[in-house]
Amino acid sequence: MTSRGAQATVDLGALRANLRAAREAAPRQRVMAVVKSDGYGHGLVAVARALAGQADAFAVTDLAEAEALRGAGLRQRIVLLQGPFTGEDLERAAAEDLEPVIHAPWQVEALAAARLADPLTAWLKVDSGMHRLGLPPEAVPEAWRRLAGAPSVRPEIGLLTHLACADDRDDPATRRQLEAFDAACAGLPGPRSAANSAGVLGWPGSHYDWVRPGIMLYGASPFTAARESDPPLRPAMALEGQVVAVRHLRAGDPVGYGAAWSCPEDMRVGVVSMGYGDGYPRHAPSGTPVAVAGQRTQLVGRISMDMLAVDLRGLEGVGEGAPAVLWGDAVRAEEVADACGTIAYELFCRTPPRPQRRYVDRGGA
Repeated sequence: MTSRGAQATVDLGALRANLRAAREAAPRQRVMAVVKSDGYGHGLVAVARALAGQADAFAVTDLAEAEALRGAGLRQRIVLLQGPFTGEDLERAAAEDLEPVIHAPWQVEALAAARLADPLTAWLKVDSGMHRLGLPPEAVPEAWRRLAGAPSVRPEIGLLTHLACADDRDDPATRRQLEAFDAACAGLPGPRSAANSAGVLGWPGSHYDWVRPGIMLYGASPFTAARESDPPLRPAMALEGQVVAVRHLRAGDPVGYGAAWSCPEDMRVGVVSMGYGDGYPRHAPSGTPVAVAGQRTQLVGRISMDMLAVDLRGLEGVGEGAPAVLWGDAVRAEEVADACGTIAYELFCRTPPRPQRRYVDRGGA
């Protein structure tokens, strides 16, 4: 822990427990663990090493992430979700035995024309309705045939798509996407993949051959509305600070920049060593939950670069040095995200190196 007490503790055992929950939800499928964006802010290599014994493959954004995993000794299959950005990327991908996702016509032609020292396993992405990346359904059969005849492509070509609305289990868009995906791939051999975390847990029809859990690995729910029947997920990250000062304030005293919040009564306010410079969202409003010395309370006033303030009413005996958990077990990241009008994905991915990252393993093999 740094002297100011700001740290992000990552539980490697929780990562494995959450991957096991994905396997239990999709027991006949292979698992492609999504570790892009520095393992959703948890540490790319550390996350991959923790999951190496359970994941059949890893999914990353680009070559830099893939090469970091290869450099760390990870030999699992690695899928490049955004494929090559230039034709030269195909040579680097072949050198490291990486699997590019082909989603644009120029990529199809570049790979079909490539003469690589070693052939690649390719995945063909179908735009089934998200309209972000992917080939239109009517273009898929010809693109598949083009790749199937290419000397630098291995015979088994994967087919995948991405679900835009699976986080809402009542939205019919997911069924429409799966129908479009099935129609585009009809008659084409090869493994198929569609399920993100929400698909894994909420849409069994999306499981196909490979599932791609992401946010659930890190212990956050992928759904807009959780259900009691959802499997419990263990938070993998705890963002922590400590109380560095306790102020005894009077009713009406303002707290923080802009005097945006004032004490409703005489009260104690704690100043915690955590701010937006540590990745905590500056726009978190007063009332956002936080846990101090294991007791839930709330933020008061605006978030500063290095500090934030918390309500210590009812927390007798809590003083300087008391631990504060901004998200983790006592306060889930989803709660903080809801209060801030964002999602847990963003909270995790925006956690910078400044709060020292500490790794523990509390079981879950």
